[in-house]
Amino acid sequence: MGKITGFIEYEREKQPYRPITERLGDWRQVMEPWPIEPLKTQASRCMDCGIPFCHQGCPLGNLIPDWNDLVYRDQWLEAIHRLHATNNFPEFTGTLCPAPCEGSCVLGINDDPVTIKAVELSIIDKAWENGWIKPEPAPVRTGKRVAVVGSGPAGLAAAQQLARAGHDVTVFERDDRIGGLLRYGIPEFKMEKRVLDRRLEQMAQEGVVFRPGCNVGVDMDPRDLCSDSYSVLLAGGATDSRDLPVPGRELDGIHLAMDYLPLQNKRCEGDDIPDGEFISARGKDVVIIGGGDTGADCLGTAIRQGAKSVHQLEIMPKPPNSRAPDNPWPEWPRIYRIASAHEEGVERVYAVSTRRFTGDGNGHVKGLELVEVEMKHEDGRLQFVEIPGTDSVLPCDLVLLAMGFLGPEKTGMLEQLGVELTQRGNVKRDPNWMTSVNGVFTAGDMQRGQSLIVWAIAEGRSAARGIDRFLMGASDLPAPVE
Repeated sequence: MGKITGFIEYEREKQPYRPITERLGDWRQVMEPWPIEPLKTQASRCMDCGIPFCHQGCPLGNLIPDWNDLVYRDQWLEAIHRLHATNNFPEFTGTLCPAPCEGSCVLGINDDPVTIKAVELSIIDKAWENGWIKPEPAPVRTGKRVAVVGSGPAGLAAAQQLARAGHDVTVFERDDRIGGLLRYGIPEFKMEKRVLDRRLEQMAQEGVVFRPGCNVGVDMDPRDLCSDSYSVLLAGGATDSRDLPVPGRELDGIHLAMDYLPLQNKRCEGDDIPDGEFISARGKDVVIIGGGDTGADCLGTAIRQGAKSVHQLEIMPKPPNSRAPDNPWPEWPRIYRIASAHEEGVERVYAVSTRRFTGDGNGHVKGLELVEVEMKHEDGRLQFVEIPGTDSVLPCDLVLLAMGFLGPEKTGMLEQLGVELTQRGNVKRDPNWMTSVNGVFTAGDMQRGQSLIVWAIAEGRSAARGIDRFLMGASDLPAPVE
C-alpha cells in the first residue's frame, strides 16, 4: 500500500487533455501524459483492499494494487513486469478501455475511484521511453504451426502468446494493414497508429508472420489452413454492422460508421483516397445515430473534417449523473459520460427514434423524421413506445449509423468451415476454446459478440492456452478467462 492515508488526503484528478482549439487542428492523440508527481499522488489513493474488487472488474485480472504501489514508490521497471504479467498490450487498454476496473474500485463506494487506467498507461509509456520493451522470442521452437485469422486485439494477443510458447504463428488479415479495429476502427486522435506499429514490430521480431490483404474465405479456402496448420484460431471479430431499415435508407449520404471511419484513418496513414470515394463531413449538417463509443469516434472525426453541425441521437433515455438505486457498486456504473469528442461540439439527443429519411429530389438525404420514445414493459418485454405529438424533422446531409454490431459475418469463412453457432449467431466454443471443428478455435468478439478491448485481449490469451494445450498436451501459458 503506497500511502495509508492517500485515499483520505487526495481527490481524483481528471486526465490531462490537449486544449480543444489545439487538438481540432490535427489528428494527433488528444490525451496528454500525466506529470510523474501528480500521477504518484493518484496512485497513492489505492487502498490495497483486502478483497480488491478491481480484479473482479478486470477480465485480465490485472494486478492493480501491486503496480499502483510500485508507481507510488518510483519502482517503474518492476511495475511494467507486473503489468505485462497479465496484459500483452497495456498501451491499448490504457488508452481505449472504458476501465471496468474503476467501476469496481472499492473507493468508489463513497468517493471517486482510483485513476487506474491513467496509472496503467503511464507505466507502459515510461517502459517504452526507457527501452524496457524488447522482443521475447521463444528459446525453443516446437515445430507446431498455428494460423490466426484476424489481427484485432484478440488475434494479436493470442499470436504473441503462442509465438512465445515456441509455435510458428501466421496472422491473416483481410485489410491492407495489420490491426483490425485498432487500425481502421479507432481514429488517430484516440490512439495514434505508431503505438500499434511498435508492438507489431516487436511481435515480428518474436517470429510472428503477418499476412495482410488476405481475406480467408474469399482469397483462400479456410479448410486449407486446417490442413496446412496444426490448429487455427478464428478471431475475426463481430463485423456485421447493425443497419437501420427505415424508409429512405437507400438515399445517398447515409453510411455505416465502419464505411466512414476507415477512410479517414487511411488518409492519416498517407493513402491517396480519391474525393469521389472519400466520405467527408466538411460543411455538412451531420447526424450520428448511436450514442456509444463508435458514435463518439464518428463525432470527433466529423468535427475535425469541418462539419457545419453535428447531432448525436440515442434511443435510450439520458443516463443519470450518479448511480441509480438499481445500479449498485460494484456493477458497471450506467451514468452520463462525456468523451473527449463530446467536449468539441455536439448536440446529444436522447430517447428518440428515426421513422424515416427524407431526400432532396436528387436522391440525397436532406433530413430525418424523429419521434420521442419512452421505455415500457409490454407483453413481458421492454419496448420503446412512441410518444404521440412529439414528431420533428432534423435537417442533415450526412448520416452516420453507429448502432453497434450483430455478430460475426456468417458468409465466407464460417460458412465454409461449417462451425456451429450459438443462438445469438456467434461462434460456439467449448471450455478449451475449440469450436465444433476439431483443431479450430475462436476468441474475442467472434465468439462473445460486440464487447470491450480488455475482453478481447483476455480471451486471446485464454484461447492461446487452449491451443497450446491442444498441441502439446499441457500448457504453462497463463489464462485469465477459462
